[in-house]
Amino acid sequence: MTKNDDYRFMSRTLRLAEAGLCTAHPNPRVGCIVVREDGSVVGEAWHRRAGQPHAEVLALQQAGQRARGATVYVNLEPCCHTGRTPPCSAALIEAGVARVVAAMEDPNPRVSNGGIAELRTAGIQVDVGIMREQAQRLNRGFVQRMRHRRPWVTLKVAASIDGRTAMASGESRWISGDASRADVQRLRAKSAAILTGTGTVRADDPALTVRLPGVERQPLRVIADSHLALGVDARVLRESGEVLICTLSRDRAKIDRLARAGAEIVQLPEFDGHVDLRAMMKELVAREVNELLVEAGRTLSGALLQARLVDELIVYLAPDAIGDAARGMFHIPAIERLSQRVEFDIGDVRRVGRDLRLILQPRETQV
Repeated sequence: MTKNDDYRFMSRTLRLAEAGLCTAHPNPRVGCIVVREDGSVVGEAWHRRAGQPHAEVLALQQAGQRARGATVYVNLEPCCHTGRTPPCSAALIEAGVARVVAAMEDPNPRVSNGGIAELRTAGIQVDVGIMREQAQRLNRGFVQRMRHRRPWVTLKVAASIDGRTAMASGESRWISGDASRADVQRLRAKSAAILTGTGTVRADDPALTVRLPGVERQPLRVIADSHLALGVDARVLRESGEVLICTLSRDRAKIDRLARAGAEIVQLPEFDGHVDLRAMMKELVAREVNELLVEAGRTLSGALLQARLVDELIVYLAPDAIGDAARGMFHIPAIERLSQRVEFDIGDVRRVGRDLRLILQPRETQV
């Protein structure tokens, strides 16, 4: 295989892996291709969901005896431990493949370089790093959880052209257009969890569900509710799917009432009178949340920015002005110098319906 062949087949592998964007959670999205020396593809697969066979195993099954002596392309280092499924490194060795091309090492400490070492010990040529950046981007939540012990946090905001997210009364439906709201549905579908605060629940009574055809998994809905102000008639509690309420309160009556309504309540440490956001992230990591989408009001959004817990900011900017009295995007206490500002880099700007969608990353974000 030439270098061009490696890039061509790895591109195909990454496209296969993308099929698991909304289903592979909490596992990484992985694709695999088995290629004979003459360039013919004899097996290809992607990992569908946790507990089911990994992409390597499915591709090898498809290839059968034709896998012997072949090159295998995979966007993540094959696992070498037994989890929900047997190790892929052993399957590759048993199949007699000659070469494995992996886009990146597995950041999971249980695997990292272990699968590569096993393959090389068995005499298989292993090349790592082809399209590494693209592979990391595809599984940025998994990488973040394994390396930094917190989810990848995307903060979504819909705002007017003058930077307002709601009227002074709290009215906010709908600032963004139909196309933007459809785009948000796709963001929800590939997120493991959605976070909001009680202020947003009271003002908008959102369901926070994915309303796309064919979607089987609903994200975990997380509500930051420091004092358990959430009412049991909230729509978020009436929809199917899991609801987690993070609180400081130990009020047994309130806890029992919300639990009967279908919520799970977890008590977290306090920071500045509210739920400690870093403790919340640790709780979500313990629940294997890779990617967290935040759809909240200016208070929680501002607190996350101040805590440097936002990895990506997506703003849907509507071409309307709603005035000075309306609410701003973020509640951030007054800063005295420009050096104290939260800085972003613009990653992408495009039109979505009548709105503009801006994708920005805080300059501190590292993956």
